[in-house]
Amino acid sequence: MKVLSRSRVSLFLALGLAIALSAGTSGLAQNKKGDSELRTVHGSVVDNADTPAPTSVVYLMNAKTQAVRTYIADDAGNYRFSGLDPNVDYQIHAEHNDSASSTHTISSFDTRKDIALTLKLSAKKTPH
Repeated sequence: MKVLSRSRVSLFLALGLAIALSAGTSGLAQNKKGDSELRTVHGSVVDNADTPAPTSVVYLMNAKTQAVRTYIADDAGNYRFSGLDPNVDYQIHAEHNDSASSTHTISSFDTRKDIALTLKLSAKKTPH
Protein backbone atom coordinates (compact mmCIF):
# COMPACT_ATOMS: atom_id res chain seq x y z
CA MET A 1 0.00 0.00 0.00
CA LYS A 2 1.32 3.36 -1.03
CA VAL A 3 1.41 6.12 1.57
CA LEU A 4 0.81 9.70 0.42
CA SER A 5 3.00 12.39 1.83
CA ARG A 6 1.47 15.05 4.06
CA SER A 7 2.06 17.73 1.47
CA ARG A 8 0.10 15.79 -1.18
CA VAL A 9 -2.78 15.10 1.20
CA SER A 10 -2.85 18.78 2.17
CA LEU A 11 -2.82 19.76 -1.51
CA PHE A 12 -5.75 17.45 -2.32
CA LEU A 13 -7.73 18.72 0.67
CA ALA A 14 -7.06 22.35 -0.21
CA LEU A 15 -8.00 21.76 -3.85
CA GLY A 16 -11.23 19.97 -2.88
CA LEU A 17 -12.15 22.75 -0.45
CA ALA A 18 -11.48 25.43 -3.07
CA ILE A 19 -13.69 23.64 -5.62
CA ALA A 20 -16.50 23.18 -3.09
CA LEU A 21 -16.40 26.83 -2.00
CA SER A 22 -16.26 28.04 -5.60
CA ALA A 23 -19.29 25.99 -6.60
CA GLY A 24 -21.24 27.05 -3.53
CA THR A 25 -20.64 30.78 -3.85
CA SER A 26 -21.24 30.93 -7.60
CA GLY A 27 -24.61 29.24 -7.09
CA LEU A 28 -25.54 31.74 -4.38
CA ALA A 29 -24.54 34.71 -6.49
CA GLN A 30 -26.54 33.40 -9.40
CA ASN A 31 -29.64 32.80 -7.25
CA LYS A 32 -29.39 36.19 -5.60
CA LYS A 33 -28.93 37.91 -8.95
CA GLY A 34 -31.75 35.97 -10.58
CA ASP A 35 -34.16 36.52 -7.70
CA SER A 36 -33.39 40.22 -7.40
CA GLU A 37 -34.03 40.85 -11.10
CA LEU A 38 -37.54 39.40 -11.16
CA ARG A 39 -40.59 41.57 -10.49
CA THR A 40 -43.87 41.13 -8.66
CA VAL A 41 -47.19 42.87 -9.27
CA HIS A 42 -49.92 42.66 -6.65
CA GLY A 43 -52.90 44.55 -5.39
CA SER A 44 -56.63 44.34 -5.13
CA VAL A 45 -59.69 44.38 -7.33
CA VAL A 46 -62.45 46.77 -6.21
CA ASP A 47 -65.83 47.84 -7.54
CA ASN A 48 -67.13 51.39 -8.13
CA ALA A 49 -67.69 51.85 -4.38
CA ASP A 50 -64.10 50.71 -3.62
CA THR A 51 -65.47 47.51 -2.09
CA PRO A 52 -63.28 44.41 -2.62
CA ALA A 53 -64.45 42.21 -5.47
CA PRO A 54 -63.66 38.61 -4.48
CA THR A 55 -63.49 35.93 -7.19
CA SER A 56 -62.63 38.51 -9.84
CA VAL A 57 -60.39 37.11 -12.55
CA VAL A 58 -57.18 39.08 -13.11
CA TYR A 59 -55.51 38.68 -16.51
CA LEU A 60 -51.79 39.35 -16.99
CA MET A 61 -50.54 39.26 -20.58
CA ASN A 62 -46.88 39.14 -21.57
CA ALA A 63 -46.73 41.67 -24.43
CA LYS A 64 -43.76 39.89 -26.01
CA THR A 65 -45.11 36.33 -26.16
CA GLN A 66 -48.85 37.10 -25.79
CA ALA A 67 -48.96 34.44 -23.04
CA VAL A 68 -51.71 35.10 -20.51
CA ARG A 69 -51.62 34.20 -16.82
CA THR A 70 -54.75 34.41 -14.67
CA TYR A 71 -55.38 34.75 -10.97
CA ILE A 72 -58.69 34.48 -9.14
CA ALA A 73 -58.82 37.18 -6.47
CA ASP A 74 -59.16 35.92 -2.91
CA ASP A 75 -61.97 36.78 -0.45
CA ALA A 76 -60.44 40.23 0.13
CA GLY A 77 -60.11 40.89 -3.62
CA ASN A 78 -56.31 40.49 -3.56
CA TYR A 79 -54.19 39.11 -6.39
CA ARG A 80 -50.45 38.50 -6.93
CA PHE A 81 -48.18 37.63 -9.86
CA SER A 82 -44.50 37.00 -9.16
CA GLY A 83 -41.46 35.96 -11.18
CA LEU A 84 -42.06 38.57 -13.89
CA ASP A 85 -39.31 39.30 -16.40
CA PRO A 86 -38.09 42.90 -15.92
CA ASN A 87 -37.28 43.19 -19.65
CA VAL A 88 -40.86 42.58 -20.79
CA ASP A 89 -43.96 44.79 -20.84
CA TYR A 90 -47.15 43.34 -19.37
CA GLN A 91 -50.80 44.30 -19.65
CA ILE A 92 -53.13 43.66 -16.73
CA HIS A 93 -56.87 43.97 -16.17
CA ALA A 94 -59.61 42.37 -14.08
CA GLU A 95 -63.09 41.07 -14.89
CA HIS A 96 -66.00 40.19 -12.62
CA ASN A 97 -69.52 39.32 -13.82
CA ASP A 98 -70.39 42.01 -16.40
CA SER A 99 -67.73 44.51 -15.26
CA ALA A 100 -64.10 44.99 -16.19
CA SER A 101 -61.28 47.29 -15.15
CA SER A 102 -59.32 49.37 -17.57
CA THR A 103 -56.14 47.75 -18.91
CA HIS A 104 -52.90 48.94 -17.31
CA THR A 105 -49.45 48.54 -18.84
CA ILE A 106 -46.52 47.49 -16.68
CA SER A 107 -43.55 48.85 -18.60
CA SER A 108 -40.10 47.30 -18.78
CA PHE A 109 -38.83 50.85 -18.17
CA ASP A 110 -40.44 50.82 -14.71
CA THR A 111 -37.54 49.80 -12.48
CA ARG A 112 -39.64 48.90 -9.43
CA LYS A 113 -39.31 45.27 -8.39
CA ASP A 114 -42.54 45.32 -6.33
CA ILE A 115 -45.49 46.98 -8.08
CA ALA A 116 -48.77 47.60 -6.22
CA LEU A 117 -51.77 48.22 -8.44
CA THR A 118 -55.48 48.53 -7.62
CA LEU A 119 -57.78 47.42 -10.43
CA LYS A 120 -61.14 49.21 -10.31
CA LEU A 121 -64.10 47.55 -11.99
CA SER A 122 -66.37 49.94 -13.81
CA ALA A 123 -66.83 49.55 -17.54
CA LYS A 124 -68.98 46.86 -19.05
CA LYS A 125 -67.01 44.07 -20.65
CA THR A 126 -66.75 44.35 -24.39
CA PRO A 127 -67.27 41.16 -26.43
CA HIS A 128 -64.01 39.67 -27.73
